[in-house]
Amino acid sequence: MVVEPPPPAPDPPDGGPRGELVAAAVAALLFAASAVIGTAINDGDRLRLQSPPLLASWAPHLGPGTVPALLLAGLGLLYGPTLARRLPWRWLLPATWAASVGWLLTLAWIDGWHRGVVNNLETKHEYLRSVAEINAMPGLGHFLTGFVERIPLDAVDNWPAHVAGHPPGATLTFVLLDRTGLVGGIWASLFCVLSAATVPAAVLLTVRALSGERLARRAAPFLVLAPAAVWLGVSADAYFAAVAAWAVALLTLAARWRGRDAGRGWRWRAAALGSGVCFGLLVYLSYGLTLMALVGVAVLALTRQWRPVPYVLLGVAGWVTLFTAGGFWWYEGYQVLVDRYYAGAGGQRPYGYFVWANIAAQVLTVGLATAAALWHGARRLPSGLRALAPGRPAPGGRRALVVLVASALAALLVADLSGMSKAETERIWLPFVVWVLPATALLPERRARWWLAAQVVMALLVNHLYRTSW
Repeated sequence: MVVEPPPPAPDPPDGGPRGELVAAAVAALLFAASAVIGTAINDGDRLRLQSPPLLASWAPHLGPGTVPALLLAGLGLLYGPTLARRLPWRWLLPATWAASVGWLLTLAWIDGWHRGVVNNLETKHEYLRSVAEINAMPGLGHFLTGFVERIPLDAVDNWPAHVAGHPPGATLTFVLLDRTGLVGGIWASLFCVLSAATVPAAVLLTVRALSGERLARRAAPFLVLAPAAVWLGVSADAYFAAVAAWAVALLTLAARWRGRDAGRGWRWRAAALGSGVCFGLLVYLSYGLTLMALVGVAVLALTRQWRPVPYVLLGVAGWVTLFTAGGFWWYEGYQVLVDRYYAGAGGQRPYGYFVWANIAAQVLTVGLATAAALWHGARRLPSGLRALAPGRPAPGGRRALVVLVASALAALLVADLSGMSKAETERIWLPFVVWVLPATALLPERRARWWLAAQVVMALLVNHLYRTSW
């Protein structure tokens, strides 16, 4: 088992709900301002969005998934916190996976089985549109060597938006699914959902190793019932989020096992290598997710363990060697993509609006409960950062949790300032967002259920009021 940090101290005085309510109100006002201002400046479809700041259309509706989603939401509110406290740890992780599968699918089903689940990955911008063409090529090497030249908008037979907008590893995932017999949108969607449903388990393993089991259990219901589920089901970015989550989780386990085994065991080396394999795959799934390295560095700083790094780099090197030898040079692909991005929507959408509206859009992915929890986190962040200083004991409990969340927020902020994420961030930033959600463990237990209800209501409202797209 993982060597855990000391258990967290009892909840400190929280000063009542006022700070939480103010933080939640500020978050709500930020989103409202982004919607009002975005609509006002969207003359001539300047923002290329129907309902700024979201890539969605305002369309209040009910659907076949409405009743199942309401039932699951009710069961989650009634029994989720209790089960999170009482289930044996070995059962809690698979329970979060099963609950996540149900929550993701029922939310998606609100839009209908075909539109909400089957068709999401079959639209004109998606990866599946290119699978048949790639299968008809002489080999995958042909696909890789010719990949970059088909990224530009003015290229003959340029790739669809999502194929061009990511390294080839993303598209190859769906090609390989197709070649194993899992053909079409239904299998691609189920693959993404089943992958995304593992995210809570990966995050819980990490929080438990860094901050103790008590805080991990408190975060569990919020991870499962997060409003982010609206976009996790169904999108390829949900699969990316799962790969990123397990990269961080395996790195955390490697660091903790290294601390216990003092270098004699093989488990920490295997976990570090597995983390590197996940991080390396992530590099070839999405250019922007190289920023997940900031979360990895935070884990190493919190555990005071750097010995896993060579094994992580070895795992990354395998993918770099494979793709480079196959004919795809990552940096060249990124440079050409930047040109395509600014030749299209990226050049039209104003940076001055999206640099803050991107953040506003996350209010609907993390929910008001997370905004309230970040108020508690902000109060503890200075002490958490001071604890990282050399010579101090490795921080645990709430301080470690706050630093972990802050690292995800830092990655998100860098992505925002880069200008390469103008709109659609409610989907694109899911791999960062899932590491912000554990902040909810900082909410006082006596108010946690009310905040969990706010999360559930947020998810249901968004899915019933908007028709999201990507």
